[in-house]
Amino acid sequence: MTSSSFSFAQAVVTWQKKHGRHDLPWQNTQDPYAVWLSEIMLQQTQVATVREYYARFMQRFPTVADLAAAHQDEVLGLWSGLGYYSRARNMHRAAQDVVSLHRGVFPRSAEVLQTLPGIGRSTAAAVASLCFGEPIAILDGNVKRVLTRFLGFKDDLASSRHERALWDMAQTMLPQRDVARAMPRYTQGVMDLGATVCTPKQPQCLQCPLRVACVAASEGTPERYPVKTRKLKRSAEQLWLLQAQTSTGQVCLMQRPQSGVWAGLYCLPVFDGLAELQSAVPAKYRDRLQEGAVFKHVLTHKDLYLHPVRIVLPATVRIAQGQWVDANAWGALGLPAPIRKLLTAHSGNAQ
Repeated sequence: MTSSSFSFAQAVVTWQKKHGRHDLPWQNTQDPYAVWLSEIMLQQTQVATVREYYARFMQRFPTVADLAAAHQDEVLGLWSGLGYYSRARNMHRAAQDVVSLHRGVFPRSAEVLQTLPGIGRSTAAAVASLCFGEPIAILDGNVKRVLTRFLGFKDDLASSRHERALWDMAQTMLPQRDVARAMPRYTQGVMDLGATVCTPKQPQCLQCPLRVACVAASEGTPERYPVKTRKLKRSAEQLWLLQAQTSTGQVCLMQRPQSGVWAGLYCLPVFDGLAELQSAVPAKYRDRLQEGAVFKHVLTHKDLYLHPVRIVLPATVRIAQGQWVDANAWGALGLPAPIRKLLTAHSGNAQ
């Protein structure tokens, strides 16, 4: 069978009915709030990780109005450990915009959805197609892989020009019949194929409904696609953390600036060097400082080498920009994963 006589969209829709994923908690619904929430969480995060966070968010914020009314600290607290915290901040602002600008109702078109904070072209298309049947293509990582392999698309996706060309091709491959009903299953299906069959390594080509017309399968080299040559330049940074606690378990925390590493999160006081950290502690207590083992925390573009320095202080001592937080309160705050791990390890508290 040639690609000209093969219906990509129909093959995806038929396969999804029988073999696609149907048990994810954000599936089998056309509630745009639920779908949008899952799409934001799934950006650069595995499904297995998202399940737990999604359940907690839906329990605490069952509607977009509930999320909009929450304090950012509570939102970041529930998000804590999921990473890429700008997603949570944008998500909160988007919920507020839906309530204030759209009367609590999500826009039905991808074009308008993209005007909300943190919603890009592919996320907007996912919500519009899954919930409202809009005939519009998505192009997340899984879908790029499926399409480039099927088409034999060899152009470098590091180029925005080439990515736009793939978008244009994706738009021509959508269902053409019974579009409003077919689009949700098609969109889900092409994501499912990329996640479960057309995987980055060792794709299961023999199980793929597209194999008979797939260029990469016929070439026998599916792992060569997609082509993307630009590599992220990684950097490294050394940070010193003042882990100050009281004898009753209070922890000294500060809120990070709204930009940069761990933006907006609560954190141990951070310093660029040991001398700077020492100067933040009153002189008569500096001999109590104990340096802990250095450990590495990996971010998307950067490796952080963290130097924890512990000290027990009276609650009357004030650290610049810091505040004492009770032992039973810090667990609910938005904390970076390595900070939560440090505090939990030294508190005997499973918060």
